Amino acid sequence: MKHQLEFTALVEREGDGYTALCPELDVASQGGTVEEAKSNLAEAVQLFLETADPSEIQRRQHSEVFISRLEVSIG
Repeated sequence: MKHQLEFTALVEREGDGYTALCPELDVASQGGTVEEAKSNLAEAVQLFLETADPSEIQRRQHSEVFISRLEVSIG
């Protein structure tokens, strides 16, 4: 029986492509477009969850990830 899990995807331009990171599991991937990077990340997360030892998943999993803007004064 399959069920859906939700994770965060942080996508960033790098050179002429994009990198994508799932901070909850510390899994990353890349692609030529934002959509491709996200799709490749989803596949990498799925493969990680299917193949990793449960203790490895638990060790790497962060249950709380907060994303917000940060204002910094310089000069």
